[in-house]
Amino acid sequence: MAHATKLPQSVKTPATSNGKRSRRRILPRRALNDGYCHGLNPVTPLDIRHTRSVLDMVTAMGHASFGARTVGQAAEVLYRMVSDPDCFVVCTLSGAMTVAKMGLVLCEMIDRGMVDAVVSTGALITHGLVENSGLSHFQLPEDFNDADLFAAGYNRVYDTLELEANLDKTQRFVSGVLEKWGTAKPVSSWRLCRAIGRALQRRAGARGVLRSAYRRNVPIFIPAFTDCELGLDFSVFNHCRRKEGKTPLAFDAFDDLNEFAELCGKQKRLGIFTIGGGVPRNWAQQLGPYLDLLDQHLGTGRSFKPYQYGVRICPDPAHWGHLSGCSYSEGISWGKFVPPNRGGMFAEVLADATIVWPLIVRAVTERLSRTRRNGDANGEERAKTHARKF
Repeated sequence: MAHATKLPQSVKTPATSNGKRSRRRILPRRALNDGYCHGLNPVTPLDIRHTRSVLDMVTAMGHASFGARTVGQAAEVLYRMVSDPDCFVVCTLSGAMTVAKMGLVLCEMIDRGMVDAVVSTGALITHGLVENSGLSHFQLPEDFNDADLFAAGYNRVYDTLELEANLDKTQRFVSGVLEKWGTAKPVSSWRLCRAIGRALQRRAGARGVLRSAYRRNVPIFIPAFTDCELGLDFSVFNHCRRKEGKTPLAFDAFDDLNEFAELCGKQKRLGIFTIGGGVPRNWAQQLGPYLDLLDQHLGTGRSFKPYQYGVRICPDPAHWGHLSGCSYSEGISWGKFVPPNRGGMFAEVLADATIVWPLIVRAVTERLSRTRRNGDANGEERAKTHARKF
């Protein structure tokens, strides 16, 4: 077994002419620079007396330290991303954000043209459909245990309840949409989400993700479609059709993959805004390697299409090894992101999205409104070009 050795505090040198040995310093003498001579940016105390808006607060946080600085950095990158009229923005979502009542934050981003495509877990979209249908989620009461909740038909998502009755009602609604689906064309998640959004638009109801996405022509992709209530509803619907002697509907997951690749592949620049991680994030980020594989085997002329902008809000650190905590720097090694020295711009906020997501989006929307009033046409140009991307 090898033994560790201590590093010497100094190094002996040969004796000098007077017979004494001198000692050589391991570390050089420190210079006393002022920071400004090297172009360093000073941090600034957060003075809440001078913050009169969310934009003021988040901007000031960006000049502070630790997590506060990352919030300000994320707002800056998101602003650059959505102000770029040539940037197609993909929003990926995991976690129960609609149960957590963050759905309208996403709606705001969609309605303002800040998002061009959504990649999400199916659970998030299903719980959003509950909201869209005018149904409610409830706070967890302190005097219920989980066995009591099951008996009452209440499904717990941390501190919030999704009623089983809600899911039954959404199943009937989805079945009504599928009943009108012809058997000639397979179902895919983005086509089904669009059909549900169209059905919601035709009836009175609350503001919600599916309705906003339909109105703004923003496709919603659910790559793990069988891993959610919508997927289970689809399967049950097909079992019922078979029992009635009808042809079941086919589901084509590769229609999702290729529609997304075609949509993103023709854009000039790409940006990605991520809540959480998981399958939605990986599925959206594999775009570059997928286009490169197609080019290698088919000569499509579309090689890597990396994301130039990125904002990630997720509390997971990188050392756990899963994609939710994977840094953008690591993604550069896969060809998924443009390196910063070539124009890539990224921010990562290791925090609970329900705390910082609304702040960041509100700050950016205030800044967009302010720049438009001051005559900056980028935001307006982005809104005008949004529809042309399809």
